[in-house]
Amino acid sequence: MKIFDQNLLKKLFVPRQVTKNGQVTIIGGSELFHGAPILSLKVASRIVDMVFFATPTPSLGMVAEQFKSKLFSFIWVPWDEADAYIEKSDSVLIGPGFMRFGSERTPEDERGYNYHDVGKKSREITERFLKKFPDKRWVIDGGSLQVMDVDWIPKNAVLTPNKKEFELLFRLKEQESERVKELAKKYSCVINAKGPTNIVCSPTDCVEIPGGNPGLTKGGVGDVLAGFTVALLAKNEPFLAASATSFICKMASDELYSKVGTNYNADDLADKIPEVFSRTVS
Repeated sequence: MKIFDQNLLKKLFVPRQVTKNGQVTIIGGSELFHGAPILSLKVASRIVDMVFFATPTPSLGMVAEQFKSKLFSFIWVPWDEADAYIEKSDSVLIGPGFMRFGSERTPEDERGYNYHDVGKKSREITERFLKKFPDKRWVIDGGSLQVMDVDWIPKNAVLTPNKKEFELLFRLKEQESERVKELAKKYSCVINAKGPTNIVCSPTDCVEIPGGNPGLTKGGVGDVLAGFTVALLAKNEPFLAASATSFICKMASDELYSKVGTNYNADDLADKIPEVFSRTVS
């Protein structure tokens, strides 16, 4: 399989003068995982013109204050108006911060495909939006990947599964390149299978993206990648958006590693990505 060609980054959309950068909607969050969508919002808001955020979590209360105190560069839209903002957005991310089970006390043998309470809610929300807006440019990540069915995948959607999410969605443990390519073709989507070497496949193309370091295993890194992906997807075709974001994330992580080793977190990565992105496409 071929390695991603860095020269392809020159094909990415770059704003010229007063051209618009696009707008996106991010759907996610829960009382347990309120930090996940903040990381997605943080990086996306630096790339596109406008980021709308919709969550089933109430917009008032302690969790809401956590959201609002950590980031200001987004618009929190009413949950009952989420459809209208999806409609007007160029691309949509669903899943960061959604929950599959309600508590760490949930027995391991009940964490598979038996959804209770919050897992059912995540599943219902994911199904409703994906089926209502099948022609939108979707990025599907996190909790949505863990609770959805494969036949809900919209055509040309970008999926960003880690090893666990890949297994839960496709009922497979293998993430070899040929298997990822087969699944991308079967479901007419783009899959970014995350790992030490990322495998990004569309129905017609496939690349490997090596690089990165152990710091990328830290919590929240996947949410940063998802937010960056939905931002680039607003103005770029899905395969390029998925492979470019993966490459740039790894490049940014390596620059952090050269300075502090693995002593960086997802917030640091979200801060570094816009710098690396700007430099590589200019």
